[in-house]
Amino acid sequence: MKIATKPILSSLSIVSFAAFSMSASLILKKVFARISLGLFAIALTACSSGVKLDDVSSTTTPDSKFAAEPWNDPKSPLFQRSIYFDYDDFSIQPKYQGVTAAAGSFLKQNPTQKILIQGNTDDRGTSEYNLALGQRRADAVRKALLAQGVPESQMEAVSLGKEKPKAEGNTETAWAENRRADIIYLAK
Repeated sequence: MKIATKPILSSLSIVSFAAFSMSASLILKKVFARISLGLFAIALTACSSGVKLDDVSSTTTPDSKFAAEPWNDPKSPLFQRSIYFDYDDFSIQPKYQGVTAAAGSFLKQNPTQKILIQGNTDDRGTSEYNLALGQRRADAVRKALLAQGVPESQMEAVSLGKEKPKAEGNTETAWAENRRADIIYLAK
């Protein structure tokens, strides 16, 4: 009898251990999934800003309320909204001082108007590097406007890196077109 009970007990022990291992594994998977979901939600919250990127006036139609805005008038100094940069650089060239001066003057006269400054890069380099460079370009424009007396509350600087090219292709002309910061006037 003793010989017969030992294998039965051993078999029961193995089955019990296997069942415990499977249930522990399922519990750990559920805990890991909840932690992952929580971290994802935190990351999304941390990356969000109060600015709706789709709520921009540059996507307006002629019959919209923004068609008459000065930045949509080709004769206005506000019509030029892109500031271009040299390769791997984020300093504003003297030829673009007029763009920042016009925007600064307009924003000071219109304290409820907000802008989004989008820094962009060409597609060379890693995504991480280009996001950082795009942010430095957007910040350079933001700092130029701050120096003119535009309140920080009227503007936000973000980087799009290489994700929203203005020109496609692997030529110097296309790369030069993509190395820029765009001033976007937001809907009030």
